[in-house]
Amino acid sequence: MRIIDAHHHFWDLSANRHPWLQSAEPGPFRYGDTTPLRRDFMPDDLRELASAAGLDLVGSVSMEGETDPGTPVREAQWMAGVADRHGLPDAHAAQAWLDRDDIESVLDQTVSIPMVRSVRHKPRAHPAPGRDDEALPGSMTCPRWRAGYGLLAATRLHFELQTPWWHLRDALPLAERHPDTRIIVNHCGLPADRSERGLAGWHAAMTALVPAPNILIKISGLGVLGEDGRASWPEAENVDLVRRTIDLFGPDRVMFASNFPVDGLAADYATVWRTFDAATRDFEDRERMAMFGGTACRCYGLEELGERFAAG
Repeated sequence: MRIIDAHHHFWDLSANRHPWLQSAEPGPFRYGDTTPLRRDFMPDDLRELASAAGLDLVGSVSMEGETDPGTPVREAQWMAGVADRHGLPDAHAAQAWLDRDDIESVLDQTVSIPMVRSVRHKPRAHPAPGRDDEALPGSMTCPRWRAGYGLLAATRLHFELQTPWWHLRDALPLAERHPDTRIIVNHCGLPADRSERGLAGWHAAMTALVPAPNILIKISGLGVLGEDGRASWPEAENVDLVRRTIDLFGPDRVMFASNFPVDGLAADYATVWRTFDAATRDFEDRERMAMFGGTACRCYGLEELGERFAAG
């Protein structure tokens, strides 16, 4: 199976500082203990995982790894060097805190790095549904944050949105107000609550985004944290979530991704991609090609990679 991994991380803990991985006291994390992630993860590691899983990794898109915000452009510059030396990744989503005082300067520097196609800033969010009408500084309803988001329209950069599903509705006015800025919803809208009520809320939130053609979905990050504090990958449930997402947005608006090494806390690489395979076996070849790589190539402007992927 040929794939383009549309969302993963690379990090060298001696090259860049990642506070969430290197602080003495690790903070809370949606998958529990981050200790297994406190090691370097580089292109050879990703290639080895893909090969062991029987996958042909044609290309990839790396995601910012929450490095020190005091050096907001450093990781993207470093990633360009990684790509030159290792041939991966093919594109990168960089860090950009949209409510910074110097966001214009940060974006100017970021857009000068050719492999950067998008930026991510996780907007502030309430920890659970029910209070999501209350505005928070640094959230998608914050005027300062929205002003920073508005600057993306003058760049070629997309926006990677990672937020709990109960805040997804805040993205719709952004999509409508800035139709030329593509929003890429990370991790399938984070359907972590697998109760009947939780899944109903997630599905309604995702459904509300469908009318905005500039919103795409990355299907990844489907691990769940159990009561024992460990992450798992409920494969049958995840197959259903994948199908429901595709039914909403169609193959040309979704892309598959591993979110490794982070999702390695919940499942191995082969299991993640086996889930995507199982969910799409009855789709036409063209549709599967879109979800396993074509949509990512189109989204991130990787025409040459897309030709190689399609040629096989």
